[in-house]
Amino acid sequence: MRHWLSASLMLNISLPDSVGAAIAQQAERAGFDTATDYLVHLVLRDQERLSQQAKIEALLLEGLESGEPIEATDEWWERKRSALIAQLPTE
Repeated sequence: MRHWLSASLMLNISLPDSVGAAIAQQAERAGFDTATDYLVHLVLRDQERLSQQAKIEALLLEGLESGEPIEATDEWWERKRSALIAQLPTE
């Protein structure tokens, strides 16, 4: 699981004993060989989350800038639902 070693940076940090123990325990529970592997996994997962968040924000902005706003009332949703159901293939 150490694919990140090919280009790595050594980073030394000081943690309270209780935090270090919690990290080691969580790493073991999650099936990682080392706490370092676990922390790398967490950082990579957070980077992916931030990337996905940026994509969602871009799509939201695109939607806001896509034209005149409409009010999505209960009646609008019912018309939308009916129109989508009408597009379904009949059996």
